[in-house]
Amino acid sequence: MAPQPEDAPKPSPEESREWTLRFIQALGVDASLPASAERPDAYSALVRALLSSATVSSSPAPRVSCTLTVSSAATNTYNTLHGGAVAAVAEAVGMACARAAAGDKEMFLGELSTAYLSAARLDSEVEVEAQILRKGRSVVVTTVEFRLKDSKKLCYTSRATFYIMPVASL
Repeated sequence: MAPQPEDAPKPSPEESREWTLRFIQALGVDASLPASAERPDAYSALVRALLSSATVSSSPAPRVSCTLTVSSAATNTYNTLHGGAVAAVAEAVGMACARAAAGDKEMFLGELSTAYLSAARLDSEVEVEAQILRKGRSVVVTTVEFRLKDSKKLCYTSRATFYIMPVASL
């Protein structure tokens, strides 16, 4: 008869540390990042590499639209667009739309929520469109929709809240 889990011998603290360290190293956590990832603009370059054919229309309310082609660099283990890539693109396109509405004011992302409704598969083209939901003196709220280009099926939808930095008066 096999020993019950509560009867199994427990590892010593040293064995436990060694097993944990080997597990973390197997994940690659101790690997160094490539030099290109250390550049200050690495994040924006990564997002820009995913997007193409961006257009901005300003009448009557600003809209920003672009096309995203799902490449292997931006997929998860299921060969669909990675959720982090969806959020990064939603932030970038939403910020572009907010800047089109508020002008060249300094602003920051306060909140981003994303609904993952369906998956965009590898090599599919996704139309991304952002529009203004609300614009105030100190806040701009945008919605960003991701639709498959061929079927117009809604895959992801995001809402981003950007706060406009107050200008100091001296």
